Amino acid sequence: MVWTPCANASGSSEIGPYSVQAVRDCAITGQSLPLVVISHGYGGSLLGHHDTATTLADAGFVVATLNHPGDFYGDDSGAHELSIFESRPRDVSRVISFMLESWQKREKLDPGAIGVMGFSRGGTTALILSGAVPSVPASTERFCRHWWSFVDWQCRRLKTGGARIAPNTDSRIGAAVVMDPLNLFDTPGLESVRTPVQLWASENGGDGVELQHVEEARAALPQLTDYQIARGAGHFAYLTPCPPGLEESAPRICEDPEGFDRVSWHGRMNTAVVEFFKRKL
Repeated sequence: MVWTPCANASGSSEIGPYSVQAVRDCAITGQSLPLVVISHGYGGSLLGHHDTATTLADAGFVVATLNHPGDFYGDDSGAHELSIFESRPRDVSRVISFMLESWQKREKLDPGAIGVMGFSRGGTTALILSGAVPSVPASTERFCRHWWSFVDWQCRRLKTGGARIAPNTDSRIGAAVVMDPLNLFDTPGLESVRTPVQLWASENGGDGVELQHVEEARAALPQLTDYQIARGAGHFAYLTPCPPGLEESAPRICEDPEGFDRVSWHGRMNTAVVEFFKRKL
C-alpha cells in the first residue's frame, strides 16, 4: 500500500476495521519526495501503523507499507522460523526496488532519500537493513535465560545445531526509526549500523521485548540520534489506536494500561518521527 502527499482536501476511507485518514487514488503533490518503508511486527499488517503513514504523507513523504509473506495477519506460515529474520529485510528491499524502478509515479521520488521504520520484529528488520549483524550466541543468551524459555520458539530454534541468521543490509537506506525491536544482536553487531537511528522503547515491554533489551541496543548504536520511552506503556503502544470493533476482537493489542493515552502518545510520536526523517533524509 502506498501513501502519498495528496492534492485534494483530506478525507477518510474505510479499510478493513480501520477508518483511515486518506483519500483513495489522490493526485500526488510535490517532486523529489523522500520514501519511507514501514515494516510491521509479528502477525501485523500493512495497516497497523496507518496513522504514522498518513502523518508522514501529509508532511511530504511517500510511504510504502507491506505484509511480510509468512509473517502477517492471516499467514504465519514462516513466522516461527529463524529464516524470517532473513526474508523480512529482503521483502523491504524488494519494495524499495519496486518503488524506484516500477512504481508508476517513480519520477516523483528522490532515490537518494530512503528511510525505513519498523516495530517489534519490524524494528529488528530496520536494524538489519541499516547494517546490524545478528548474533545467534547473543540471541540465545538473551531469549533462553528465563524459566519459561522452554516454550519460547526463538530459544528452541536458536539452540538447534547450525542455527544462523544472515545479515541483509541495504545501502540505499539513509535513516531508520526503530520501535521496541526484538534484540537479536551483540554489541559489535549493532556497532556496524552506519545510518542515523531514532530508537523507541515501551517501559513495560511484551512479546519477547524487554526494556533492558532496548537499552542494550541504545548503548551500542553508534549513530543514535534520539531515544524515547513510552512510560507506563506496553509493547503494543506503537500500534495505531484501535477502532471500537477491533478493541472487542483483539483486546491483547488494543488495551493499554490505566493512565496511558495511546491517542495522545501517537500524536507526539508521529510528530517526532516526521521531524527525524526530515532532518536525516
